[in-house]
Amino acid sequence: MDMVFSSLLFLFRFLPIVLILYFLFPKKARNAVLFFSSLVFYAWGEPVYISLMLFSTIVDYIHGRMVESYKRRGEEKKAKLVVLSSVIINLSLLCTFKYLKIFPLPIGISFYTFQTMSYTIDVYRGDAKVQKNLLSFGAYVAMFPQLIAGPIVQYKTIAQQLEKRKETVEDFSLGIRYFIIGLGKKVLYANNIGLLWEEISQKTAGEIPVVMAWIGIIAYALQIYFDFSGYSDMAVGLGKMFGFHFSMNFNYPYRSKSITEFWRRWHISLGTWFKEYVYIPLGGNRKGLLKQIRNIAIVWLLTGVWHGASLNFLLWGIFYGILLIIEKMFLLKWLEKAPNWIGHFYASLMILCGWVLFAFEDMQKGWQYFKILFLGNFSGFINQETIYLFLNYSVLLILACLASVGFFQEKNFLFEKLPFSKKKKNISKETLIGKMGRGILQNIGYIGILLGAVAYLVDSSYNPFLYFRF
Repeated sequence: MDMVFSSLLFLFRFLPIVLILYFLFPKKARNAVLFFSSLVFYAWGEPVYISLMLFSTIVDYIHGRMVESYKRRGEEKKAKLVVLSSVIINLSLLCTFKYLKIFPLPIGISFYTFQTMSYTIDVYRGDAKVQKNLLSFGAYVAMFPQLIAGPIVQYKTIAQQLEKRKETVEDFSLGIRYFIIGLGKKVLYANNIGLLWEEISQKTAGEIPVVMAWIGIIAYALQIYFDFSGYSDMAVGLGKMFGFHFSMNFNYPYRSKSITEFWRRWHISLGTWFKEYVYIPLGGNRKGLLKQIRNIAIVWLLTGVWHGASLNFLLWGIFYGILLIIEKMFLLKWLEKAPNWIGHFYASLMILCGWVLFAFEDMQKGWQYFKILFLGNFSGFINQETIYLFLNYSVLLILACLASVGFFQEKNFLFEKLPFSKKKKNISKETLIGKMGRGILQNIGYIGILLGAVAYLVDSSYNPFLYFRF
């Protein structure tokens, strides 16, 4: 069984032990502690694939050293060939395990291969200095907080943190809060909503009326958001506990008024990676509209393929590529002038359509689901089971919808916006008392979320992780 953040094994055994060891060792040895503990984390469920990660780590470490050496000697062509070699090796690993499907898919391979490629490219571009310490580089590649689901961390963003980082009580406290919020998203929202989607998606097309189909795909949209963003929040929180500062991977994407905006808010690290290492090198938006359209099409074909080898992922990428091209050509300007509700409705509808493509690897079932959504079937518009499911899950769905657009943070309901602002000087006693009271309420809220999540994990065996397959 693989170790995941939302497991009792991780929460009460692995993480406490690693934290104790990490802070017991001197600063110079902490990267080594992080590296070896990450290998244990990775090998827990799939020990055979530890050799694959070590291979990737050593190969790209050597490639980085070679690039730096050739650049220093002015041998540009040789440096380029080494970068090309790194890209080919990493993509070959990814294709062999992810697309040929000869072997089971190793967890996190889509993420750490992209990270190691970015390292070699960053060194070649001069955006980052070469890492000469193999253990420090290994800590970057294998770092368990963001290994299995990202965010994708570019080497240049944490190069300095690998060598000089300062662990503080404030960061550790903030990290715990991020982690608890992420755990709550995953366990209390995603897992419970996932039960609704699982029940609906396993039915035959003839058993699903129109309203049930819409409830189902909304449930899936909420499940995948809270599942993935929850893991990303936990990763950011864990990073802070160890002194690292990872970028946030989600920014309330369901608030978007266009698909362009949606992809600036969803899986931000993946979008940034493709922008910096594919879109801009192809010319970005600098060489006219036609080439810009070409570049968008290439990026989204690759984005679809990155998610999996099935035809539905390719079509999903093409679907979003077409929408983004249409928005780039004319639709975005029109949406900016239109009332906000039109943009929200359009974006929400397209996003839900995208999730239908994404959810069904069996294209026949996906097409049948589309037909029910927009054309209906002989099951009719609504039935008694639909009403039962809605009433049973209505409170959860409403709370999840509100949380997914940041309603509770906007209303300052228990939680301030993270990261927390520093205390102002010269505040009055009354203000201080008010802040202390709010702080107590917030801490009670965090403790409640943690206890609720743990209780769920103790009592339930349903704890899927959707992004394992990517």
